[in-house]
Amino acid sequence: MKHIVLKSAALAFLTFGTMSCADDLNISPIDPKTSPTYNVEELLAKQYGTLGLTGQKGPDGDGDMSGNEGESGYYRTVFNLNELNSDEILWAWQDNEDMAPITNMAWTSASTRVNWCYQRLAYDITLHNQFISEQTGKLSDDQIAEIRFLRCLNYYQFLDLFHRAPFKLEFNGELPGEKAGIDLYKWIDEELTTIEPMMKEVGTYCNSSDFGRADRGAAYALHARLALNAMVYTDGQINDYKKAKDYCDKIFESNAYDLCKVTKNGYTGYQQLFMADNDENPEAMKEIIFPIRQDGAKTRNHGGSTMLINGSRCDGMPYYYQVNPWQCIFARKDLVAKFLPSLDVVNSDNDACKAAYEQYLKDNNLDASKLTEADVLRMDKVLGGSTEEFLDKAGDDRALLYGGFGGGVRRLSPDKMIKNFFDGLSIVKWSNVRSDGAAVHGDNFCDTDIPLFRLGEIYLTRAEARYRLNDKEGALKDIQELQGRAHRKNVAQSVDLNLILDEWCREFYLEGRRRSDLVRFGLYTSSQYLWSFKGGQPNGVGVDAHYNVYPIPANEIAGNKNLHQNPKY
Repeated sequence: MKHIVLKSAALAFLTFGTMSCADDLNISPIDPKTSPTYNVEELLAKQYGTLGLTGQKGPDGDGDMSGNEGESGYYRTVFNLNELNSDEILWAWQDNEDMAPITNMAWTSASTRVNWCYQRLAYDITLHNQFISEQTGKLSDDQIAEIRFLRCLNYYQFLDLFHRAPFKLEFNGELPGEKAGIDLYKWIDEELTTIEPMMKEVGTYCNSSDFGRADRGAAYALHARLALNAMVYTDGQINDYKKAKDYCDKIFESNAYDLCKVTKNGYTGYQQLFMADNDENPEAMKEIIFPIRQDGAKTRNHGGSTMLINGSRCDGMPYYYQVNPWQCIFARKDLVAKFLPSLDVVNSDNDACKAAYEQYLKDNNLDASKLTEADVLRMDKVLGGSTEEFLDKAGDDRALLYGGFGGGVRRLSPDKMIKNFFDGLSIVKWSNVRSDGAAVHGDNFCDTDIPLFRLGEIYLTRAEARYRLNDKEGALKDIQELQGRAHRKNVAQSVDLNLILDEWCREFYLEGRRRSDLVRFGLYTSSQYLWSFKGGQPNGVGVDAHYNVYPIPANEIAGNKNLHQNPKY
């Protein structure tokens, strides 16, 4: 925490949030060092704002931390460490700061991106400690419990990524101590157990007026995720699969949530979860247990859903409707294979694909630089690669990929090195489009909330826990429920660990969790499970097992004698 500085007592609370329980913050400090004035509900909103904002103004100009503000947000930093080195996606621009080592699983204790994540988590915990210290006894127990939940969430990310954390629960000038492994696991487990009865009932905040606040459902979901990974976090000392199942059962028994299944205006239930009105559409809201709130006008930032949507698009792609495509996130061929194992896609032969594209332009007297959306849609229908074609071939509503010719000719996979956005198929899972056809708040920053916990995870968590507890029939039923929602043609008739791991990918790709799942299955660093460019090699290689855990940044250890480095760093 040494390098996380609260700029002043006032500025610590100045970031505006858009939790629907509060309007934008408007704080007038009496004394800029010690005497901020604030509305308590707005201060509560600021605590939630740490999940989806990066600074005091947004999208940049007065960041919570020094450096590149756009890279510093909670979701973006955690997402990068969980996704960019997995079998799901690649980041096109490998010359971005510290991107190549992260992609290639070759980071060190000097890694900038690892440091960004570590500092963001530490900053958020510091802010939560201040709130809890100052407001306990003034606010209701359930409000304090909400912030204790957010603190648990950040400590959970420390545990998952680093297996240890700078630990303190007070807001003072003393250096934090450290909790690691089984001790940190037990603390999070016990803290959640303590606060759960204090929190509002499961599903209390799943409504239009309070959407985005944490009730008991959010705590149960985090507790289930924690318990499912217990063997990893405690070096095999604690097996909590039954606890994971039990917390899932508590959520199901509440009847507070349901899968989003009903097609609306041509959008499937699965699509609606990742659209701009997922905080207003009752079908989507009923599946989302706890979201990170995003709004194109009020929470402008370069992380969150703006990164997911703008990052996975380029000019010329159909149904984009944004003005700032980053064209940097694309699918590894291994993700495509989860839906189409034969890799029977139009781009599998890049030379033939490019020749067909050029011939089509010539035959139809079209200029590639002046294609309209209608031109692209007609061309994709002839040459192949549209999202509709992928959905049909995969027989699965979740195969939201695009291999058409909007913006350029895509390859299935990079050749020998990662060069640009067209080195893989595009992902169109996330969108800044409303299911009701209404206008969004902007065409640069996105409205789409991020479902940090949703009922789909509870189904899969229970399925895996059941399987590991030798209840294969129960596991299969849970998986069939998710596959049924996706209208999957080849619904599973039996279950094993390989199927469960693939289902985690099909259901949750590009949601910021893949590394954690691969570690739990013992495959993240293993040479027994390879993917393209794993370890920096086109065909993939295994890497040393110490990369299952990230290093503690060297500058943090240098500034705090209480911290220790992870093995082999």
